[in-house]
Amino acid sequence: MGATQSHLFSDEQNELARIARVLAHPARIAILQYLIKANACINGDLVQEIGLAQATISQHLRELKSIGLIQGTIDGVKVSYCINPSRLSEIKKQFDHLFDSFTPPSIDDCC
Repeated sequence: MGATQSHLFSDEQNELARIARVLAHPARIAILQYLIKANACINGDLVQEIGLAQATISQHLRELKSIGLIQGTIDGVKVSYCINPSRLSEIKKQFDHLFDSFTPPSIDDCC
């Protein structure tokens, strides 16, 4: 979808699409899983855990940070990242709202 066509869709649709684009990479899912499990992380740990180069990990972290899903603090040369709990809750609610609105049709009404 071209950026000029985003006006055809609601703010909610555009926001969900933006979030989905960021989440649509297995490395980012792996990073999220690790951060959720660890509940905090030093960037270097991700290189060992995920197995990608530091520059690649940093790029994925920037994407996750761009939607507010993670937050980080700098302590000298170490950067610690963790899940932003309030944003995670917002994103979960947005997707729940989308998927919870589905009511399965009866078997006779489905293709």
